[in-house]
Amino acid sequence: MIRIARDIFIDERDIEERFVRASGPGGQNVNKVATAVELRFNAGRAGLDPATQARLAVLAGTRMAADGTLIIQAQRFRSQAQNREDALARLVALLRTAAERPRPRHKTKVPRAARAERLTIKRRRSLTKRTRGRVRGED
Repeated sequence: MIRIARDIFIDERDIEERFVRASGPGGQNVNKVATAVELRFNAGRAGLDPATQARLAVLAGTRMAADGTLIIQAQRFRSQAQNREDALARLVALLRTAAERPRPRHKTKVPRAARAERLTIKRRRSLTKRTRGRVRGED
C-alpha cells in the first residue's frame, strides 16, 4: 500500500508498468534495452472518492484515458530503475495534489475609495478625449 494522504492509500496492484524503448540518448544500449517506463493507474478501480477523481482528471488532462486509466511515461533517465522511481513519484505527486480540497473562495467587496478612484480616472480620461475634437470656428 502506498500512502497518498492521511486517509488515502492506493494498492500497488492497481499500478501496471510496461517497459518500452526510450527515445534520446542511451549509448550502446539504445536499441537493446527497454528503459522507458509506461505506468498505468486505473483511478476508477482504486476506490478514490468522486471529487478526488474529478480533480485528478482535470490535473491529468490528456494523460487520462476515457476509461479512467492514468498513463504516465517516464524516460528521463538512462536506467530502468530510475525511470520506475520517477514515474511512481510523479503518480504520487499528482494524486496528492488531487487529494487536496481547494479552499472555498469568499467574495470580497471592492472598497469605496477604490470605486471612487476608478470613477475619477474615468472622468479625467473622458475629459481628455473630449478636448481632442475639432475646434469650432476654424472651418
